[in-house]
Amino acid sequence: MNNYKKIWGYLKKNKIYFLIILIMFIISVLIGFLFPVFFIDLIKKIISELAEKTKNMNFFQLLIFILENNLTTAFFGMLFGVFFGIFPLLLVIFNGYILGFVSNKTVDIAGFGVMLRLLPHGIFELPALVLSLGLGLKLGMFIFSKNKKKYLYENFENSLRVFVYVILPLLIIAGIIETSLIFLIG
Repeated sequence: MNNYKKIWGYLKKNKIYFLIILIMFIISVLIGFLFPVFFIDLIKKIISELAEKTKNMNFFQLLIFILENNLTTAFFGMLFGVFFGIFPLLLVIFNGYILGFVSNKTVDIAGFGVMLRLLPHGIFELPALVLSLGLGLKLGMFIFSKNKKKYLYENFENSLRVFVYVILPLLIIAGIIETSLIFLIG
């Protein structure tokens, strides 16, 4: 319980970083949805490779694949934020654009109703992404601190606590929902 009190206080104190990431994500999704003209070949290649890697996986293999992918993205998005917050910003812009791009193409084919299928796992995955990348952005602000070593240590410790107690459970729930939806919908 003490960890959750520390986490809540830390998150409240640093909400501006999460807000920045969320705003950038929303803008990127909108750009990807409204102007799906950038990186077309790269996005098609990424989707094609993902489909090829996952095509014969059973439920548990796919769940592990999704968890591994999401945890890796979230953890390194947080960790590599130490490089002046650049990596989390690039990651949120790129992921947001891809989501908007794919959503545009999906809506063209199946209509807006298909977007409701993203909602159940997005309720858990989006907050995890925003938190991890916001924590990464916060880590990158050490450059403006008088005591850089102390700033990094304290913020990295708090970031790890948030990752283990909040982000990890959110991504596990999101992964289970996403995998279940893939197998239910086909």
